[in-house]
Amino acid sequence: MFEFDQYLGFLAFLTILTIGFWLMIFLLTFVIPYWIGGSLMEFLKEKREEKKAERNA
Repeated sequence: MFEFDQYLGFLAFLTILTIGFWLMIFLLTFVIPYWIGGSLMEFLKEKREEKKAERNA
């Protein structure tokens, strides 16, 4: 059915596909929400500092 080099190519394809799938899951569930949450907290901190500076000025 398959020759040995075709079998190795198929295994390489499955490995790359699986790595890409788990990387996508990791990015969508951890990295992107962490990035959005951090930027939102930084934005709120800047707004709070601006209001504080306006009050003291």
